[in-house]
Amino acid sequence: MKIARVQGYRNRQALIKISFIIIVFFFIYRAFSITDIIANDLSLKLKASNNSEFTIIEKSIRGNILDRNNNLLAINLIHKKINLDPMILQDEYIDLLAEALNIPTDEFREKIRQKRENKRKYYIVKEKLRVNDPILSNIAELKSKRVDICLKEFKLPSNNLADKVKLLVGLKLEAKEKIEDENCTRQSIAGVAIESSGFRYYPKKDSVAALIGKTNINNIGVFGIESEYDQYLAGFDGNKRLADNKNGSNIYYDPELIKKFKEGADLNLTIDSDIQFHVYNAIKEQAEFHEADSAAAIVLSPNGEILALTNYPSTDPNNHQNYSADDYRNRVFSDKTEPGSTMKPFTMLLALDKGVITATEDELIDVTTRVGNILPDKKYTEMTIQRILEKSHNLGTVMVAENIENEEFYNTWKMLGFGSSLGLMPGTENPGVLRHYSNWGSADKRSLSFGHGPMNTNLAQLARAYLVFANEGAIPSLKLFKDNSTPDNLEQVFSPESTKRIAEILDSVASDNGSGYRAVIDGYSVAGKTGTAEMVIDGEYSKDGAKRTYFIGFSPAENPKYIMAVRLDYPKKCFVSWDPTMRNRCEGSNSASMAFQKAMKRILINDPDIKSKFEG
Repeated sequence: MKIARVQGYRNRQALIKISFIIIVFFFIYRAFSITDIIANDLSLKLKASNNSEFTIIEKSIRGNILDRNNNLLAINLIHKKINLDPMILQDEYIDLLAEALNIPTDEFREKIRQKRENKRKYYIVKEKLRVNDPILSNIAELKSKRVDICLKEFKLPSNNLADKVKLLVGLKLEAKEKIEDENCTRQSIAGVAIESSGFRYYPKKDSVAALIGKTNINNIGVFGIESEYDQYLAGFDGNKRLADNKNGSNIYYDPELIKKFKEGADLNLTIDSDIQFHVYNAIKEQAEFHEADSAAAIVLSPNGEILALTNYPSTDPNNHQNYSADDYRNRVFSDKTEPGSTMKPFTMLLALDKGVITATEDELIDVTTRVGNILPDKKYTEMTIQRILEKSHNLGTVMVAENIENEEFYNTWKMLGFGSSLGLMPGTENPGVLRHYSNWGSADKRSLSFGHGPMNTNLAQLARAYLVFANEGAIPSLKLFKDNSTPDNLEQVFSPESTKRIAEILDSVASDNGSGYRAVIDGYSVAGKTGTAEMVIDGEYSKDGAKRTYFIGFSPAENPKYIMAVRLDYPKKCFVSWDPTMRNRCEGSNSASMAFQKAMKRILINDPDIKSKFEG
């Protein structure tokens, strides 16, 4: 049989071929131009590029804080934590994991059950583990094991031959019940991760808390040096962009630097951690003995370096469970107080330089006449300058001060640094006040001469003023950071001759004849001055007997190596020297001087360069 072609067959065949070729070319065109399609203002090519790029964050490492001998005061340490995903942890591993973690099995099973009920995928089961903790070894060993993990499921049974025939001829199969099936495979533990994190550690603990401060959970300084110098210690994180080969290779090029990484700088302090330890323990012991609210002390070297700066009460900055901001209060810098009779030596220095007194043994000051509100005590009629300082006599001091001009007082006190910031910890320091002499009345000058009236100061400023006795009347700046390249800038305040004479008198103050008799250290020479000042509470002097007691001194008395200022706030239990059971009102002589003696004694006996008089 012959088949005839349909009319127009060839034309239709040609049309189909042409249409097919057009479609093929269209798809080829689209394949090459698809990267230029714009979607949401971003080309697909750019999207693909973005998906092949990611940013690397380089975390900065916080700098260490060290003392003058490179002993660590603050350091970054690594600890480990164990993170679980209870949703994927296999049941067969629960008991084994509890054993590895040293957690009772029943307790651990119950905890996992609760986490699963709440669909918790993140469970820190152990944290703050040292890198050598046995638990980490247990977990590593457990992760290397493989045990049989059996999964049970219900599924329809397989069709037998009869069922297959029924299906072939189109018959409907009867409904079947699902049967339980168990599938076991050997698997390692799932959902257990050991993570690392850094934390700040303070080896010297509570002896340095107020000075060094601490960091928060984000490793940002919140108190003390950690806060004041956070920008130097913290450094800053770096960013790098990693991208693949633009020609299609899977090889990644060197990262592109976006922001340069910088580690935090180490800070070397002038602090001697051994001296810091001795002083802290001494003031803590004496504050508790005298039932004082608080205590503070600072130790200086003659060139103005701060060797110790400590406060009580304090706290262990490594303990994150108990926290009180008051335990980090740096009372040496932050408390502005009236320094009391510790200022009397400077009044005598100024008077001696101005020729108002001679401070010789035959010079007598009349103390029988009332001056303003300062009354005679009817105990003395005439006193030498040495006797005035030994007995801390207010009227005798005022009689000398009456012959000094207000402007001379003000200018000298200003040169000593009162009323001006030390510039060491600006966010912490309260620079105190020195009111201008143009606003003084006659009572202001009198009270200023023995540490009251138009001035108040912090303990660091007060200690610095006493550096004149270690520098022949000159005063250096205080230094908290060890920097041998920094030149000593000395300002001459008093003449060397006057300074030497008053230093000799202060040696007698710290003797059996003076108010500082309890600062005496057997075998060593000590010079200094006691002080007592009523505390100002709510703008008024306390009516309950609240006082601050001071002792500022130095040792050895000639060519001093250590200058120390000690303050006790509101001591409540003081005793007379001849009977340890007989109570007495608290003064600098029977509280702060005792704290000074305990602290300075521990410093001196641990200094191999200073020999006791009892040594050969």
